Amino acid sequence: MKPMKVAVMGAGAVGCYYGGMLARAGHAVTLIGRPQHVQAIRAQGLRMQTLSFDESVSLQASTDASAVHGADLVLFAVKSPDTEAAGERMRPYLARGALVLCLQNGVDNAERLRTTLSDHALAAAVVYVATEMAGPGHLRHHGRGELVIEPSATSESVAQALVAAGVPTEISDNVRGALWAKLVLNCAYNALSAVGRIAYGELVKRSGVTDLMGDVVAECQAVAAADGVTIPGDVAAAVRRIAETMPTQYSSTAQDLMRGKPSEIDHLNGYVVRRGTALGVPTPANRALWVVVKLAEGAAPS
Repeated sequence: MKPMKVAVMGAGAVGCYYGGMLARAGHAVTLIGRPQHVQAIRAQGLRMQTLSFDESVSLQASTDASAVHGADLVLFAVKSPDTEAAGERMRPYLARGALVLCLQNGVDNAERLRTTLSDHALAAAVVYVATEMAGPGHLRHHGRGELVIEPSATSESVAQALVAAGVPTEISDNVRGALWAKLVLNCAYNALSAVGRIAYGELVKRSGVTDLMGDVVAECQAVAAADGVTIPGDVAAAVRRIAETMPTQYSSTAQDLMRGKPSEIDHLNGYVVRRGTALGVPTPANRALWVVVKLAEGAAPS
């Protein structure tokens, strides 16, 4: 397989994992991220501490969106609130034939990004990986790593490259449903992990947690049904499996709060609340978790 030129816009834990896996497989990867990570990666490579290997991976790193220039594939992994702004920053440099693969939390990021990158190929993706940045240029992987991606003109070749790099990848005609399935998991775990500052395996052992998760999941399913979304698979089993397969993982929301950063809660439980309001579906459990996380951030719900 011919090596691709790959840019990762938003080189946090998710972007570094998939970019690093592609770099290990021989693709030319450039990570675009924060200065402290870029400096560390330029000096010593990206340390990938995973369940199966621990090594330093050599790749390029930049703080500038212009580094997407000439890329065949752009892994778009910025935080949900930054979607449009990041899209605008990289738009002047995108190659006409590049595929932008949206690796973000939430269900509407690809749709929002398409309004900014209307002249470029874009595919939504559902990400199932437990990762964190353990320090500048240091990725720690806690489990899983598979992707579900939307069909496009080049999705098949991109999927083949990802599989060859050790990333299980499926192309699905129901990515909207798959995104909602991931949203349900995030709504069940993220806020509770953040408020308790606790990893998933320990979280589900705490009194009342699984009952509250059940309420959150039921509300999400009711909103999805009212919105005409078919969520694939056994949702309850998928929720249980998260704690089993990622027991040491803290949610991305927990990681954000512990670092004093704004979270994506507006695009998780907050999104369910907004859609529920629009569709006439009550969402009290999701509303409570959304408000509690916003209070912890020091920001008012809007």
